[in-house]
Amino acid sequence: MMSNKSTYPESEIFWQKKRVCVTGGDGFLGSFVQKTLKERGANDIFIPTIEQYDLTDITDIRRMLNDAQPDLIIHLAALAGGIGANLARPAEFFYKNLMMGVPLLHEAWEQGVDKFVAIGTICAYPKFTPVPFKEEHLWDGYPEETNAPYGLAKKMLLVQSQAYREQYGFNSIYLLPVNLYGPRDNFNLETSHVIPALIRKMIDAEDRGEEEIVLWGDGSPTREFFYAGDAARGIVMAAERYNGSEPVNLGAGMEISIKDLAQLISELSGFSGRIIWDVSKPNGQPRRALDTNRAKEYFGFEAEMHFEEGLKRTIDWYRQHSE
Repeated sequence: MMSNKSTYPESEIFWQKKRVCVTGGDGFLGSFVQKTLKERGANDIFIPTIEQYDLTDITDIRRMLNDAQPDLIIHLAALAGGIGANLARPAEFFYKNLMMGVPLLHEAWEQGVDKFVAIGTICAYPKFTPVPFKEEHLWDGYPEETNAPYGLAKKMLLVQSQAYREQYGFNSIYLLPVNLYGPRDNFNLETSHVIPALIRKMIDAEDRGEEEIVLWGDGSPTREFFYAGDAARGIVMAAERYNGSEPVNLGAGMEISIKDLAQLISELSGFSGRIIWDVSKPNGQPRRALDTNRAKEYFGFEAEMHFEEGLKRTIDWYRQHSE
């Protein structure tokens, strides 16, 4: 018989008798965070769904906190998407992300929650940041224009987190995950990020016998991609072990151009057509790759998933669920 005991005894002690609330817990990253929490010994997890609670409404935030009675909050909930979605809805991306985060952190402090784990975004970094991005460069310029409203709304959680720690001694931490990917990602072409969009375009085109696909930009920007299972492990480890005011990058420590990424996904997915680059469309930020030393130093986190293996798992998941 399999034991129900956690394989992480120190973690099990931490999570024992803790009530944890994961906003956005039913989402893409949230599904991995739920799994990781359970593996590490958490057994009292409250997942507020969007149908039950509108986290941009202060009344719903208070009702959710009263229902959850959490000791610890992991705030994953966000309105997010690729360049197209950010360009089409900048006001929504700013307002909804700000109003989900700032009032929630304030109410968590008011209600005596022990710890708040705020999830930021790579989009908070300046457009031109020395690569690899180090946390101390966060305030050295304005974010890339296509996602600045989103990036700045999420960045305000860092300001608030540090201010509440300084004035009230509130234990709030701020994590900056890089671009995520993996099974159960959002494959809606209107709102998806680059990896699921490429996978869907190539597999669907191959299935329809189409000879080419069109991609935005010129393929020159670089990105770092972070498997969602690794990200979840990093977030939960930080929840357990990190209690500082400094922001911490979470990533895989790699960098690949969009052109090379498209070629790799083409090979792994079996797409045999041509890739056309529409240079009239924006590229987004020129380069993105993180310095991940702080996460290793502060709470012992390092990514484990090999990029090609992560892509294969994501492609396989889409094939199984696209019929």
